Amino acid sequence: MRRWREAMAAALYGPDGFYTRAGNRPAAHFRTSAQIGAGFAAALGRLLERVDAALGHPDPLDLVDVGAGGGELLDSLTGAVPPPLARRLRPVAVEVAPAPPDGPGTRQVTWRRSVPPGVTGLVLATEWLDNVPVDVAEVDPDGLVRYVLVDPATGREALGGEVTGDDAGWLARWWPLTVPGTRAEIGTSRDRAWAQVVGAVRRGAAVAVDYGHLAADRPPFGTLTGFRHGREVPPVPDGTRDLTAHVAMDAVAAAGGGGAVHLTQAEALRALGVRGRRPPLALAHRDPAGYLRRLAAASLAAELTDPAGLGGHRWLIQPVALPCPATRLVARWRA
Repeated sequence: MRRWREAMAAALYGPDGFYTRAGNRPAAHFRTSAQIGAGFAAALGRLLERVDAALGHPDPLDLVDVGAGGGELLDSLTGAVPPPLARRLRPVAVEVAPAPPDGPGTRQVTWRRSVPPGVTGLVLATEWLDNVPVDVAEVDPDGLVRYVLVDPATGREALGGEVTGDDAGWLARWWPLTVPGTRAEIGTSRDRAWAQVVGAVRRGAAVAVDYGHLAADRPPFGTLTGFRHGREVPPVPDGTRDLTAHVAMDAVAAAGGGGAVHLTQAEALRALGVRGRRPPLALAHRDPAGYLRRLAAASLAAELTDPAGLGGHRWLIQPVALPCPATRLVARWRA
């Protein structure tokens, strides 16, 4: 048996891992905001335009997608912004798997395994941090906080040694555990991952979009789970399924250096012009085809902003050397 962080890393990113195994299409196992029509990309395009304006329209303007998958979001984003801005874009996909030979827009995108240094522009990490491997802790019957061990082949768990060092310090600050049987996902690895992303930005903003929680609403038994073929399944770290756990977004924000703004996805997308309202019925008589197009767009927008689904994602917007604080940018979006 091994600790969850080690088992999760091997199951997701090892030689035969879920995200690296030849022939596996991770997108077939779950539905993300980036896969749902053009509304999500259009909203991020508006965000990109505002970051570009705040930076004084640099040439080139970096657009980095961390955990880019097949490059679908980058492709959609380059088509969602005005042509003068698109021509200045320098899109970069950060992904552990190689570039797909037939992926959308791959000829215009630079593929890397890490975020390039000196970014001037926007870094996006949509549904990436939840896949950064974490250790799991649980309080034993005597009140001792111990690491949870797991059998990679079966998912069977047992309690291991006491949590100490940086992990214990992180729990004490961000997710205190005292009641026997309660659990937490230790976020030190995610904090370091986000700090590296933010540290690569010279001027601009880094945005994380993920299922997450804050100190006031930590789940008492953690959130670690699995997904396979579109269904939630037990989190067995055998490489056959996605493994994910919600993100402690306040801890991640602090690791990024402060100045961040937290929004739910519903708040962020509505502020960026995504609405789930049905078009007026009168339009169906005047322009049936137009009515159907707007109805389909409204349906997708409703899915993106549904608080019980993807709308429950949290957005973390972290500015770096921008001439105005993130709060002013958010006020502009909401206006």
